[in-house]
Amino acid sequence: KNSLWRVISVFFLIIFIFSMSLGCGVPAINTDLNSMFMIVNGQNAVPGSWPWQVSLQRNGAHLCGGSLISNKWVVTAAHCDVMTTDKVVAGMHDLKSYREKVQVLRIAKVFRNKNYDPDTFNNDITLLKLATPAHFQKNVSPVCLPSASDDFPDGTTCVTTGWGRTKYNARRFPNILQQAALPLLSNTKCKRYWGKKFKDTMICAGANGVSSCMGDSGGPLVCKKNDAWTLVGIVSRGDNFCSATSPAVFARVTKLIPFIKETLANN
Repeated sequence: KNSLWRVISVFFLIIFIFSMSLGCGVPAINTDLNSMFMIVNGQNAVPGSWPWQVSLQRNGAHLCGGSLISNKWVVTAAHCDVMTTDKVVAGMHDLKSYREKVQVLRIAKVFRNKNYDPDTFNNDITLLKLATPAHFQKNVSPVCLPSASDDFPDGTTCVTTGWGRTKYNARRFPNILQQAALPLLSNTKCKRYWGKKFKDTMICAGANGVSSCMGDSGGPLVCKKNDAWTLVGIVSRGDNFCSATSPAVFARVTKLIPFIKETLANN
């Protein structure tokens, strides 16, 4: 009888530890950050190591990236023009693999920021409410959201992931999820390159031999906060030629927290 209780206790302890490992921003599968290169000329990510990363797909083809922030909500870019007929694919690593245990999730409603400006990419954020909630497991779990008051200073090393093109003139997207480490840049440094196109609702990173490219749009820029990966940026725009010496621009999530909170609270 005692041995049975011990087995039951160990079982529930394992379940508890596993559930804790799937808390926001803490992948159950370790990331390999020892040798990070660029999404342009990329480096393959470890399968399942960025479990909030999703592929937004239209007619079975990759369209944009996105990030799970809960089992019912995904964050992506407004310029991706996502529709309710598109699909959210969670747990994916290889776009061409038919063996992966992915979750194909339907979209109930699209909440595009009403202040999004397609000319400047200002307020480049859309929230997707899922019709079918994601089932959290080792390769599917949410990223943490920052608070509006969080500060991620110039020089902070962060990571962006996606299936975007590895060269601006590449004919197709890479099959394997790519990852890249890149430093945040101050607003002053960003404005030296982007000028008046750069707004306070944006943050930029890179110019260190790393660049996001077409197809990465809507995907995450994450930085460590209290040992958990936190969504600091949403891939928004970059140099037309995906130049690895120019800083890429991301929607600044701390500035968009009011929109996120309001949308989630009202829906």
